[in-house]
Amino acid sequence: MSSRRGLTGLGIGVAAAGAATAAGVATDRVLRARRKDRAVPRPADDPVLEQHGSVVVADDGVPLYVEIDEPGDRDDTATTGAKATTVLLVHGYAHSQALWAQQRRAIHDAGYRVVSLDLRGHGRSGEGDDASYTIAQLGRDVASVVEQAVPDGPVALVGHSMGGMALMALAEQRPELVRDRVVGVALISTSAGGLSEVNFGLGKQLGGVVHRLGPGAVARADRQQNAFNAARLLGRNVESALVHRYSFGGPVPRDVIRDLAEMIFGTRLHVIGAYLPTLMEHDREAALPAFEGIETLIMHGTRDRMTPIAHGESLGRALQGAELVVVKRAGHVLPLETPELVSAQLLAFLERAERSTQDEEAT
Repeated sequence: MSSRRGLTGLGIGVAAAGAATAAGVATDRVLRARRKDRAVPRPADDPVLEQHGSVVVADDGVPLYVEIDEPGDRDDTATTGAKATTVLLVHGYAHSQALWAQQRRAIHDAGYRVVSLDLRGHGRSGEGDDASYTIAQLGRDVASVVEQAVPDGPVALVGHSMGGMALMALAEQRPELVRDRVVGVALISTSAGGLSEVNFGLGKQLGGVVHRLGPGAVARADRQQNAFNAARLLGRNVESALVHRYSFGGPVPRDVIRDLAEMIFGTRLHVIGAYLPTLMEHDREAALPAFEGIETLIMHGTRDRMTPIAHGESLGRALQGAELVVVKRAGHVLPLETPELVSAQLLAFLERAERSTQDEEAT
């Protein structure tokens, strides 16, 4: 294998999905594989939407898939009593709302109304124009979800990775919505900017190569999406090792790695490539003051290779009064690596937000 092709595979792996998606798989075998491209059904045509989910229409017409858990709407759990606050869960780059499965159940069981979103181009949501794959547009999408799926009452926003960046974009664009409706914001494994300096644990020189090759490598692989998918079957061990390396900081069950890999590879490669520039350009530290005065939680792992711990510490300094939880020996995808801890921290955060709201109403 040539060094350039090896770096191209690495560029795809590190850049795509924020979790080392396809490195080592999109190499010579991908380029040699020959499969006719098949159309992928649009999520809006999926009958599952009508059975189990709802559609929020974004400001540019893209259908966004959401699922809503009303307090007490499941027979298999006992809810503790309905709370006033709705919790909106926003996943990260190349993931889906499935990321939140354990937190979603814990929050719902505590009595909260829960709204889970698939970002545009992810999961069961529709695809937009490539030019729409920006963090700014994601901020507008979150606003659309709040307005259509949470039309009244207090709301707490929870974002992982790019989902947290989308919440910053919302604060930048709609500070009045944050001021009037939002009672809390949780930012998990995310950043206010400076991702173009991240070397993914590869060292400065090789990290720079990945930044340069990543977007182009993803774009080239997208032209043979089905060949790329076929090559995955030949390199499951490599794929799992790389997903583990860039997503987690320590041992996790094999099925957790596989579930995350399916989320990542469920995202079309051209979507992954289209989002890369906005991640590198993201700079919203100036928007953070919009969160002042509301309950704020920051969680970050010390072994996060995608958004290193310095990004979480920077958020903690910028958001005075925020609760900063540093998770030792944990990586980027905390909701899957330390699910019980994330659930417990979110529940404590929501209780603080509820108390703050009640105190304000009492005065």
